[in-house]
Parts: sequence; C-alpha cells; structure tokens
Amino acid sequence: MYTDLTVEPELLAKLPDPAGYRILIVTSKVNEKTKGGVYLPEDLRKAEDTATIVGKVLRLGPEAYNNEERFPTGPYCAEGDYIIFRSYGGTRFKLDGVEFRLLNDDAVEAVVADPSGYERAF
Repeated sequence: MYTDLTVEPELLAKLPDPAGYRILIVTSKVNEKTKGGVYLPEDLRKAEDTATIVGKVLRLGPEAYNNEERFPTGPYCAEGDYIIFRSYGGTRFKLDGVEFRLLNDDAVEAVVADPSGYERAF
C-alpha cells in the first residue's frame, strides 16, 4: 500500500539537520490504488499519509542516543534504517511535496528490514 522511501539527492541537500536528540525521517506515501487495483480517494490517501507509521531514517541529531542511562544497549536505529513509530508522531513538514518528520530518538518503536506491507491498523 505504501511507496518507496527514497529521497532524491537534490532534495536531501535542502533538508535541515535535526537538532539535539531528534531524528529526521522521510515517511512512506500511500499508493493511488490497492494491490487489487482499487483506486483510493485522495482524501483517504492524505489521511493515511498523515497517520503513517513507517519511515526511513535520513539523519540523526548530534545528541541522538548519546545518553547511556536511557539507551544502555545503544542506539535504536541508524541512518538508512526503516523504522516504525506511532501514528501522528513527531513534527511533520513538507518540502517539495514530500513529507518528512522530526522524531525524538526514543520514539522509534521498531526497525524493519523491508518496510513494504506494513500498514497502520484501524
């Protein structure tokens, strides 16, 4: 149901560096139609884009995962990882029509090898 999470190099160069313990991610975007070929209305696609739970880590802030008391086993994720986080989590913003989020380092709930197939449960 979700599309690829790649970011063009020109767009990547425009993105802000996350401050402190924040993580910059690109969120997945809902496809126009389902696997069965049913077209999804634009309003539904926008709502699902907003509530997505899957993203790709683009950058870590300089203090992300540096607190050994809070993260005794090390970082939850690294740049390039696909992660699952809570719906509506983080600070959302768009740049050139692509949605990104800034999450706190402790907002990462899981790392997945392949983000395809993961959807928010209703």
